[in-house]
Amino acid sequence: MMGAQQHRGPDADGVYLDPGHGAGLAHNRLSILDLSEAGRQPMSDPSGTLHIVFNGEIYNYLELRKELDGYPFRTGTDTEVLLAAYERWGAGCLDRLIGMFAFLIWDEREQRLFAARDRFGVKPLYYAEVDGALLLASEIHALHRGGVPAVHDEVAWATYLAAGLHDHGERTFWRGVTSLLPGHMLIWEKGAYRTSCWYDLADRVGNEYDQRSDAEVEEEYRALLDETIRLRFRADVPVGITISGGLDSATLLGLVHVMEGGVGKVKAFTYVTGDPRYDELPWVRKMLELSGHPIFVCPLKAADVPELAASVQETQDGPFGGLPTLAYARVFEQARREGVVVLLDGQGMDEQWAGYDYYQPLAAMNGAVNGARAMAAPAQGPVQGSKSRPVRPECLDPDFLALAEPLAPRQPFKDVLRNRQYQDTRYTKIPRALRFNDRVSMRVSCELREPFLDHRLFELAFRQPARRKVGEWQGKMQGKVMMRKITRGLLPGEVSEAPKRPVQTPQREWLSGVLRPWADEAIRSALGEFGGGWLSEKAVRDEWAAYQEGQSDNSFYIWQWVSLGLTANQASARRAEVSF
Repeated sequence: MMGAQQHRGPDADGVYLDPGHGAGLAHNRLSILDLSEAGRQPMSDPSGTLHIVFNGEIYNYLELRKELDGYPFRTGTDTEVLLAAYERWGAGCLDRLIGMFAFLIWDEREQRLFAARDRFGVKPLYYAEVDGALLLASEIHALHRGGVPAVHDEVAWATYLAAGLHDHGERTFWRGVTSLLPGHMLIWEKGAYRTSCWYDLADRVGNEYDQRSDAEVEEEYRALLDETIRLRFRADVPVGITISGGLDSATLLGLVHVMEGGVGKVKAFTYVTGDPRYDELPWVRKMLELSGHPIFVCPLKAADVPELAASVQETQDGPFGGLPTLAYARVFEQARREGVVVLLDGQGMDEQWAGYDYYQPLAAMNGAVNGARAMAAPAQGPVQGSKSRPVRPECLDPDFLALAEPLAPRQPFKDVLRNRQYQDTRYTKIPRALRFNDRVSMRVSCELREPFLDHRLFELAFRQPARRKVGEWQGKMQGKVMMRKITRGLLPGEVSEAPKRPVQTPQREWLSGVLRPWADEAIRSALGEFGGGWLSEKAVRDEWAAYQEGQSDNSFYIWQWVSLGLTANQASARRAEVSF
């Protein structure tokens, strides 16, 4: 199991065994804090009865260490602070943590396992039962190495292929493997386990709006932004940033530049595909021209895709986000070559401040948008029969299609806008992006930190009424209105005023053009493995032919079938690996 996850921590590994109680912990270390031997895991408390393995970072570990005055600390790590916090406060320590984490603590005296995952699920944790034993790991591949059969979960795949949904609950793409939900903890004792929720964004926010003035909210949010950046630069290794041409990346760069005192030494990384319709390098250069930050441009070429896609698939444990994820993989590869072990990116602002276009009509439905015009009710996705349909459920076997489960998100707020923001944060956009990003960074032993996923930022933003999120800005209806005010002065004007642009690559053009032979081979593999049971072979071939003739402007369903082909190859390899 350790060997399956060596990429997550190549600097050291370790094992703790409690054979008398049938328990064991193993860890692969990526050294970030206290690079000495003292920082190795599994780590034990001074009494030798509590033992921890931990993936992630506790950013406020220095502040917690002061609160834990009197504890006999022996290292400079956040791991030891986390263990001490659990010893003093038990499960109550979780509410004190600012960070991303998945950890296991074995209490040798009580014969109890305590496991927990961070609020938004930045760091993964999976578990499965095999012959009465409970196995847990950061990646599903490790569970397969530990004896969990590598069998596809048909319900998960049917739901993905029929509706594009994944990573929205406990179910994974592998039968018998469960994801510990974000903000949840697991306790195992006396041969049984139970899970429970320790954090939910909606419960912490409540339904009342923030009644303070705009100026007060802006001041608090800006102070929190500064702190989140400062905390996430705590590391004993080099830290860099990923950047695109959008407002969120620009905000990240501006905050980093302020934190540095205008020195501009932090390395910035961006990707290009060679297609000016999609590449954001001109916007990136506008952001960097006055800051002096060194920029590293990471190209993704069509010729790279087949080999890179197979490599990325090995750690994703499910279908990933297409060519943008592959382009992001190139960013982390380049960062590692430049000696940068930790990268920051700008995930999370759109969900906080209603940055996506489809939030605008939802805000108008509340009657809360400043200067709102009459707008039609929002569509929940491309309608059946349109050219832009992202999925093709008619290409699935009817019995297989019937297995698909509809999304039934909790709707805890009294307004439709926040309910949709909550859906994207808790069930859809953020969970799937976090899986893509965690695996593609850890694939090359690089740690990704998400400063805008600080729970304090989310809670503050979610308490704001719609008029502070969507409204008139520079003569146009836009999202993130208050964010644009807060960041004004941090950024070049053209960036702060730019409309929301999705991160894109020429995936549509490449799949029907230069990558057509590779895509065709992957789809054949998918039909060979899943045709007749999951897929209707004739319908898939007809749709693939129509796509190549330019009859669709959406490549998502093509990528779904390519993903099936990649997964078929991956599953065969995993079945061959399992030796018991």
